[in-house]
Amino acid sequence: MNASGWDERSRDLGLLFLRVSGGLFLLWVHGLPKLLNYTEQLQQIEDPFHLGANLTLILAIFAEVLCPLLIVAGVLVRLACLPILVVLLVALVIVHPQWSLFEGQFGWLLLIVFTSILIAGPGRLALNHRFAGVLRYA
Repeated sequence: MNASGWDERSRDLGLLFLRVSGGLFLLWVHGLPKLLNYTEQLQQIEDPFHLGANLTLILAIFAEVLCPLLIVAGVLVRLACLPILVVLLVALVIVHPQWSLFEGQFGWLLLIVFTSILIAGPGRLALNHRFAGVLRYA
C-alpha cells in the first residue's frame, strides 16, 4: 500500500476512534444516567426555555442517548452531532454561564470532539459510507 493509502486508513481509523470513544463516553456519563433514572432526573433538570421538565429531559435523552448511538454506528453522523452540540451550548452558555473554564472543561471538550466529527464526517469506516446520495454525507 502506498503512503496515500496509509494516510487514508489512518484518517479513517482516527475518525472511528473519535466517533466511538466520544459517543460511548457521552452515552455512559450523561445519557444512560438520565434514561435509567428518569423520574429522579425530572426533579433535577434545568428548564431554561420553560418547555417543561418532561419535554426538556426527553430532548436531552434524545441528544445524549440516541444521537451517540447513531454516531457510534456511523449512521447520519453529521446530523446526529447537531442536537448534541445544541445541548452542550445550552448547558455551557445559558444554564451554566457562571462556570469557569475549569468547571466546564468536560463540556468544552465534548463540544470540541463533536464539532470535529461534524466537520470531518464519519470516515469510511461507518455505515454512512454504504448509503447512496445525500445520506452518505449526512
